Amino acid sequence: MKLAFLAFTEKGFALANCLAQALGGTVARCGKPEPLAEWTEKQFADAEGLVFVGAVGIAVRAIAPFIENKWTDPAVVAVDERAQFAIPLLSGHLGGANSLARAVSQVCGAQAVITTATDVNGVFAVDEWARRQGLEVMEPQHIKVISGNLLAGKKVTVYSSCPVEGECPQGVELMTAPPAHVAVSVGKEDCLLSLVPRILVLGVGCRKGTTQAVLEEVLEHFLRENRLWREAICAVATIDLKKEEPGLLDFCRFHGWEFHTCTGEELERVPGEFTSSAFVRQVTGVDNVCERSAVAVSGGSLVARKFAAEGVTMAAAVKPIRLDWRWDR
Repeated sequence: MKLAFLAFTEKGFALANCLAQALGGTVARCGKPEPLAEWTEKQFADAEGLVFVGAVGIAVRAIAPFIENKWTDPAVVAVDERAQFAIPLLSGHLGGANSLARAVSQVCGAQAVITTATDVNGVFAVDEWARRQGLEVMEPQHIKVISGNLLAGKKVTVYSSCPVEGECPQGVELMTAPPAHVAVSVGKEDCLLSLVPRILVLGVGCRKGTTQAVLEEVLEHFLRENRLWREAICAVATIDLKKEEPGLLDFCRFHGWEFHTCTGEELERVPGEFTSSAFVRQVTGVDNVCERSAVAVSGGSLVARKFAAEGVTMAAAVKPIRLDWRWDR
């Protein structure tokens, strides 16, 4: 987590430096050189967690103009300069402020003052769990429904396409298939709340000179056809003949996806049954690029077979991962 600490006094500045040394991050003294409002605005955009070493009231007034929503705001914690209390003020679960307050408390001995309902009642917090497991929350407005059911003593069902180790938390039942209240999957399932792991490798084959715009258009059709979440994609794979294809490089760069290439020999050795094409073999030396490259790079299995349009082929495979039920620490 990228952290930024702000202090208001000499004593607070010393504590901020101590915390930054242990947890990482930048340290500033209010007004030196930036005024409070300027520092806060900048860090709200740049940092993942803000720690104010000073009064809660000052922190609240400082962040108020920049608060947008609980899904995108950074974690905000206030800790007094004597290191007695560390108080999460904003984004306790999704942003990680509760965890940040606990981390601060472990460094300086402060008491973490946690006030979120699921935490104080010892109830499973689905948003905190998603954050800890690295899952993207797709319908965050439904988190309160899940938490409300658990707080009311009602059962919540969870389906996961990935193995989940350990015992289910109280009130949670793991399903073998949808429908469920919560679904952990790269695909769009019958559920109230979708949690998406970034484990999807997109295998791509394309003609020389294919533009980014064409790749975007084909991707849209591919995802819709296979009911896959774009947010699940972590990497793009192809044959090494395409390692300098401008449109493909722009495509990956725009989305921030890793770009991997495999030789024809490496693709030929990938085990499994793939959609064979004599034309593709004639051009590349291997019978299939998109499916084989997706499996080769992911180390997992296909979830979407070859899709062809506009001279582009796409397929998708998932990296194998295991989740667990840890969420409260």
